[in-house]
Amino acid sequence: MTDTAELSPAPRRAPRLPEAWPSWALAIGAHLALLALWWAVTAAQIMPAFIMPSPAATFATLADPNYQWMRHILVTGTEIFVGYALAIVFGVLLAMLFSWFHLMRAAFLPLFVTISMIPKVALGPLLVVWFGYGMDTNIFFAFIITFFPILITTARGLREVEPELLDLVRALKGTRWQIFRKIQFPGALPYIFSAMKVGAILAVAGAIVGEFVASSEGLGYLMIQVQSTLDTAAMFMAVLLLSLLGILLFAVVLGLERLMVVKDARLDSAPT
Repeated sequence: MTDTAELSPAPRRAPRLPEAWPSWALAIGAHLALLALWWAVTAAQIMPAFIMPSPAATFATLADPNYQWMRHILVTGTEIFVGYALAIVFGVLLAMLFSWFHLMRAAFLPLFVTISMIPKVALGPLLVVWFGYGMDTNIFFAFIITFFPILITTARGLREVEPELLDLVRALKGTRWQIFRKIQFPGALPYIFSAMKVGAILAVAGAIVGEFVASSEGLGYLMIQVQSTLDTAAMFMAVLLLSLLGILLFAVVLGLERLMVVKDARLDSAPT
């Protein structure tokens, strides 16, 4: 006798939310919901305008030439992207040297970990004394706050390669550069991109801290200037533009990760 349970069709499972709706649609919906909430709060006049301006008043500042938005955006964007790029280059190169020279890693990696514990804001007055005011100091701020996570995470990724595989390549007379280029670096890419995502956020923070302390231009400098007149609409607009710069940098990192790292190897890939 045939079991009726075997003949009955298996119940269809409802699709998971990421399958039913594209992730980008959910992200856009969340941002639009936040914008609608912002508008509702200001329309209901729950708080005075000098504390929370309306979206219309905030975006209206873009048409005011007195703020010189484009000049400040270019300055801050240059500080963020240049400092971030320098942190990637020097962080990966130094991690590569640590993977080649174990004595160097044993001596200097703990030192860099110790230095990374210093609050970067506390270095502001010293950097002003050493480098003065200007874009160079702010680039260094973005660099130093991004450099340490990239260095430490990349160094860890380069050590995650199986020792047996390294011994095999060395037995086949592989050079250090060949081992790094063919085995260690591809294996460390998921770690590098994970650190780069964190660094994209920190680079924005570093540039703004630098502009708060040592700058005469940039979005951070503009926020300090309009603060004295309680121009919160301009302050909100500066924060939004900073967020857009960070989102742009983060999107570039995500795009490169999709090109260079397979999905299953990404550290933040969701299990299927």
